Amino acid sequence: MSDRKASIKRDTKETQVEVTLDLDGTGKASIDTPNGMLNHLLEQLARHGLMDITVSARGDISPGWHHLVEDVGIVLGQALHQAVGEGRGIVRMGNITVPLDETLALVALDLGGRPYAVVKVAFDDPLIGDLPSDLVRHFLEVFSLEGRINLHAQILAGGNDHHKAEALFKALARALRQALVVDPRVADDVPSTKGTISN
Repeated sequence: MSDRKASIKRDTKETQVEVTLDLDGTGKASIDTPNGMLNHLLEQLARHGLMDITVSARGDISPGWHHLVEDVGIVLGQALHQAVGEGRGIVRMGNITVPLDETLALVALDLGGRPYAVVKVAFDDPLIGDLPSDLVRHFLEVFSLEGRINLHAQILAGGNDHHKAEALFKALARALRQALVVDPRVADDVPSTKGTISN
């Protein structure tokens, strides 16, 4: 199995984002964005997905957090797609239900190359820490699109918005961890009858 790593930069008039990703890491995170809650959620993704993730993001936040959060999701998704490559030998699909106190989050996903996101989550407050709550959904949608992931994510139970967001990212991490495992029985095979998951 070749190194499953990627490094992507996105430099626009609105944001400057750089991501490095190692799918076979140990859960190390070096996250540097100006949004504390986004940093916290990305740390969960690394830790529970056993991926090493480095994110550096800056940009004009005078109109709000939308552009910066969106572009981090875009670049992280692109990095995932690049690191997966042909996906030879991967299990490809994963699903997990994660509890966090009163909250229960479910994520099911398929790395089969057909991006589609169904995110069913409702937050009570407009902000989770310093992160607009509607951007949790949007991050997952653009991450799914750019990572070419079929993603279903929902909150099955919950009251605390912080718990909902954190449980979602932990569930995403664990589902990705399942899907990215290489099955030695088919280690040389692309996991699709079409012969590709990268196009």
